[in-house]
Amino acid sequence: MSGTLDQTGEARVDHFCRYVYNGVGHRVGNCGPFNIFHLESWNIVNEGLIKNKGFVTLMLAQTISSIGDWLSIVAIITLVGLKWNASPMEVSLIFLCLAAPMALFGPIAGSLADRFNRKTLMIVSDLIRAGLILILTLADTIIVVYVCLFAVGIFSSVFIPAKNGKLKEIVSESEMKSAMSFSAMIDSSTKVLGPFLSGMLVSALGSQLVFLVDSITFIASAFIIFFLPKTAYSLESNEQENKLKTSFKTEFTIGFSFIKNNLFLSIGLVFLGISLLLIQLADSQLIVLIRELTSASPDLFGYLVTASGIGMFLAGFLLARKTEYKSFTLMLVGALGLGISFGTMALFTMFDAGLSIIWMPLLGFLAGFSATLVFVPFHASVQIETPVHMTGRVFGVVNSVATTATIIGPLLGGWLSTVVGVLPAFFISSSLLVLISFIGSLINKKRREDAAY
Repeated sequence: MSGTLDQTGEARVDHFCRYVYNGVGHRVGNCGPFNIFHLESWNIVNEGLIKNKGFVTLMLAQTISSIGDWLSIVAIITLVGLKWNASPMEVSLIFLCLAAPMALFGPIAGSLADRFNRKTLMIVSDLIRAGLILILTLADTIIVVYVCLFAVGIFSSVFIPAKNGKLKEIVSESEMKSAMSFSAMIDSSTKVLGPFLSGMLVSALGSQLVFLVDSITFIASAFIIFFLPKTAYSLESNEQENKLKTSFKTEFTIGFSFIKNNLFLSIGLVFLGISLLLIQLADSQLIVLIRELTSASPDLFGYLVTASGIGMFLAGFLLARKTEYKSFTLMLVGALGLGISFGTMALFTMFDAGLSIIWMPLLGFLAGFSATLVFVPFHASVQIETPVHMTGRVFGVVNSVATTATIIGPLLGGWLSTVVGVLPAFFISSSLLVLISFIGSLINKKRREDAAY
């Protein structure tokens, strides 16, 4: 499977056909373009990943760590948003404290992931975050929460490019699309389990225990990562790496130049940044929107996040099965779905519609499904298009753009919710998401028409 650009400049994945062999090694068939949906083809395509011990180990560590992440995030949002009754801007600052470190330190962290042992970076990051989360058990003011989350974000900015780079080391290019989809499915499935567990633990034992459990998950993740193979770059990659050991500024420029010279990556990154900004504008105010309902409760927020995770899981599952798709087209569909979801949430909340325990999770499911269509195709294409020795630099730039959007988005959402109200803020986000999807479709259509002549 190889990533290419078609005549429209849109990234697509060439069909990777695997022969099916019987038990004695004789070829008995092959998979056609549409047979990837067949159970036999599905098993064969992913057999390499299942047998890849390094990949399985990394995904196990990611699973445990991601469960802990959602445990603490839901606990913090419900604690601050419902129990402490924080203002829209105070809620937005929660997301800002998590996102700002990635924007500030993303390029440096990406370079660190290329310069130093990625396995060591991940272990150190996990252990330090475990200690920081423990401090949250003693937090009695929102300032303490801000400081701890900002510090956690700093080490998360190191962990993410290190994990992406390690994934590139242990997974072949032909299986990278499925590997990225599996990774996204893990994130979304833990988004289902995490809020469910968090809701039960917070209701029964309080937020402090949730933070303690989260700390333990980071320690467990570090322990598992310790058993990752010490595989590094190939000789060719090491030679290229030695040539690129320059200043952080130069390395960021190298990563940016690589993206700029790739048509899909440059267009996709702009679309991703704008979409994420609009998503965060609304997403950061979900707890404030729920407070507008007479049926508001921590459970409702938990159900919403859980349903969103189910939607993300399903989308990731489908993308893992059908890896032959045009990434930008799916990104446009995802933006449209998000716009519809946020707009409908605001509309139903405006009329204080009953049965919120049903329609809110359903719309959360749509939002989660759509969000995966925006993020996974782009990130998978970045993995495929990027050489292993450039992974940290390129993802450092991508993460910086994405997290810069997650800084501006919550701040803008908090400001709009304070000035004009949370309902207009959601309608604005919804309308703009639909608009950029429509504009992107027109541009895509025009490019296809030009390519036909």
